[in-house]
Amino acid sequence: MPDSQITLLVTLTGRDRPGVTSRLFTALSAHQLTVLDVEQVVIRGRLVLGVLLSCAASPDLTAIHQHITTLAADLGMDVEITLGSGEQPPRRRGRLHVTVLGRPLLPQVIASIAGRIAANGANIDRIGRLAHRPVTCIEFDVSGADPIALRADLARESVQLGVDIAVQRGGLHRRAMRLVVMDVDSTLLQDEAIDLLAARAGCADQVAKLTAAAMHGEVDFAESLEQRVALLAGLEANAIDDVLSGLRLAPGARTLIRTLKRLGYRCGVVSGGFTQFTDWITVQLGLDYAQANTLELADGKLTGRLAGPVIDRAGKEQALRQFAVLAGVPLSQAVAVGDGANDLDMISAAGLGVAFNAKPAVRDAADTSLSVPHLDAILYLLGISRDDVEAADAEDPALAAGG
Repeated sequence: MPDSQITLLVTLTGRDRPGVTSRLFTALSAHQLTVLDVEQVVIRGRLVLGVLLSCAASPDLTAIHQHITTLAADLGMDVEITLGSGEQPPRRRGRLHVTVLGRPLLPQVIASIAGRIAANGANIDRIGRLAHRPVTCIEFDVSGADPIALRADLARESVQLGVDIAVQRGGLHRRAMRLVVMDVDSTLLQDEAIDLLAARAGCADQVAKLTAAAMHGEVDFAESLEQRVALLAGLEANAIDDVLSGLRLAPGARTLIRTLKRLGYRCGVVSGGFTQFTDWITVQLGLDYAQANTLELADGKLTGRLAGPVIDRAGKEQALRQFAVLAGVPLSQAVAVGDGANDLDMISAAGLGVAFNAKPAVRDAADTSLSVPHLDAILYLLGISRDDVEAADAEDPALAAGG
């Protein structure tokens, strides 16, 4: 379109109701106009509808203006018509998604984030809500920013503001994610299963100290695991069943896996814990893949040893790679989620690494971190809204029947 050709920006605001969009475009169709862009949003029943149009040669602007203002008056809405020229400026390259989660999410948080985006020389192209409960999640579509610099800047801001802020590449990158692999203890589960076994073996304090040191990366994981498992020697095998009966999935775990499976994702777990627990989780959630260590049993008791190779930090990354091959996806389309030093390699290898209620070293290494207790907040990082989840649940006969 030549720069001399006239453009019109029509912005309609007011109470939303069925038929507003249809009536506006019916009115516009009476004139020689071409649609260049449309944006529409509804907040608490208030509609904002913007339409950018190009005009044919010698347009009757008076007639167009009168037609649209008459329609707006009939609808009881406000309208603004702005003249311009030339094409809609193209969005700048380097599109990013900036996802913000807070409970509550205060106005000063949005002000600070918008200020940091501007300070990085970037532009906010769009803002939308992905969830309002149990946390509020707002997403900014941003263009013109350096992702590494903006991520570092907003990571510092998130600590000051007490919210989670994720920065990801936009476009097809996020939509291409097809595999999600998670740690188990203190991620998919609220508990550390080995600590629960240790409580029954009378060595809870010793095992808890070794577990904490390993998760903070202070001692070698494999060595720590051998020491902890040795303390369980002689424990009756039925203690495993006792622990299984009391295991607590993280809030939102079922919703997360159910939603991902509906969307065609493959889901797996890899654990420095034990197959005696991951087998149960796999059945409970319908997972596709699982790898973990195995507690050796003899004569109905734990021997204090492991059966088979140890799944440690390197083993977790290898499991992620194996799952990706089985799923037929590259690592760039995989998401890895964890909380401890044992998860660092797989978080680094995945296309998106998520630190979930994690230790500081893991938060620093991950692409993004979540500090909310709800595991299904991972869905928002993939652009899946709470409304989409609830609508899908409402259509599910088993869930509707209380299944």
